[in-house]
Amino acid sequence: MTESKAHSALCAEEAEETVQELRAELAGAGIILPSSRIDPTSWPREAPCPRIELGGCSVDTALRLAVAPSRAAGVEGEGR
Repeated sequence: MTESKAHSALCAEEAEETVQELRAELAGAGIILPSSRIDPTSWPREAPCPRIELGGCSVDTALRLAVAPSRAAGVEGEGR
């Protein structure tokens, strides 16, 4: 396997693991992004390094995402 192909395989594996980890962590916070995936348009390169597409979500999910960082830091947002 060439160095470029080995790098691409590692990037693909890491990206898939990251998507799964992100889904699990968000689900633990009650947030579901059903269309999150590896962005297929990031593959057609000589040495692909995939990007993660988070996709669209409902207003309720967006609000949960908006307050998640402050909740994780132990700070409640105003009006929430």
